[in-house]
Amino acid sequence: MKKYGIFYASTSGHTAEAARSIAKHLNIAEEDMHDVATTAPSVLGEYETAILGSPTYGKGAMQPKMADFIDGAQSLFLKGHKLAFFGTGDDTMTDSFCSAVGDMARALSATEATQVGEFDARGYIFDNSRAEIAPGVYAGLLLDYVNHADLSEDRIARWVKTL
Repeated sequence: MKKYGIFYASTSGHTAEAARSIAKHLNIAEEDMHDVATTAPSVLGEYETAILGSPTYGKGAMQPKMADFIDGAQSLFLKGHKLAFFGTGDDTMTDSFCSAVGDMARALSATEATQVGEFDARGYIFDNSRAEIAPGVYAGLLLDYVNHADLSEDRIARWVKTL
């Protein structure tokens, strides 16, 4: 079983950029980076830790290809594996900032995988996110390349240490 795999969906390129940066920090090979548009959900089981990333659009929608991937992955049994989540968004969408992170985490809780990578969202200003699992604690890494690109690399470097 391989240590890390990254599974991402990206439309504007920000989530793919974050995935590449995470891969660099963790020394993940290109072959272990998976665009979910062309990857079967069962591939999650090939990794000790699967890292999933999706942008959040509009009123909190997950990227459609990731939503389809998550739908397929919900029936997997991943006990003994770990899942980590990251997402990109725009903190001016104050009612749904990076909500896809929380949606992925909740949807995959039935797989019995251990969820890792909780993180804070300091530096961003928003009112609500479904990624929040406790006051000030989020189900994964939240990134805003639109308004706060300068924060992304440091946040990624700190987050990967939690995995």
